[in-house]
Amino acid sequence: MSDLNPLLAFALTALVIEITPGPNMTYLAALSLSSGMRTGFAAVAGIALGLMTYGVIAAFGLAAAIDHSPLLYGLLRWGGVAYLLWLAWEAWSGKEEIAPDAAGDGEARPWPAFRRGLITNLLNPKAAVFYVAVLPEFVRAEAGSVVSQTLVLSAVYVAIATLIHATIVTLAGSLQSTIDVANNRRTVRRVFALALVMIALWFAFSTGRAN
Repeated sequence: MSDLNPLLAFALTALVIEITPGPNMTYLAALSLSSGMRTGFAAVAGIALGLMTYGVIAAFGLAAAIDHSPLLYGLLRWGGVAYLLWLAWEAWSGKEEIAPDAAGDGEARPWPAFRRGLITNLLNPKAAVFYVAVLPEFVRAEAGSVVSQTLVLSAVYVAIATLIHATIVTLAGSLQSTIDVANNRRTVRRVFALALVMIALWFAFSTGRAN
């Protein structure tokens, strides 16, 4: 039972971190309201892959390099902000129109949402910081391979994050049919764009570091 305690402690820590409102939560809620559950779940899958990618990177020590390099950290930070603002412009201008797909089921195609969820998280330096500052606290030298422990803890974190994200998508997506009508689509798209701008500003502020 003692071997399980650190894992349970880490799971509780991950749960507290993930239920704290953040950019992923806001993005998924806005996306699911505007484009439906299927698109939201595609974004969840992209986010999960991005988070697990950082887990693998952390296992081999590369996340520490990102955290300790102002250049790499800054490139990820401002790349993420620029990407979110670009998505906001696309949504506002209608270049990525939120509209039913060819099947006519009232939901946008899932692949772009998956890609955006993945890229947004790969450009999030806070993900790297989590794997450097928080996860190592639960790795024990006497418990065996550090790489194996890091991968297991990463999988636990991604599973918890994915469960919470899926819950947000389900709740927000259940309301999508009440607002996604032809007359409201442009308004919904522009509200989504403004939400992305707010997320970009939030992202820039939350990832800043004191000199």
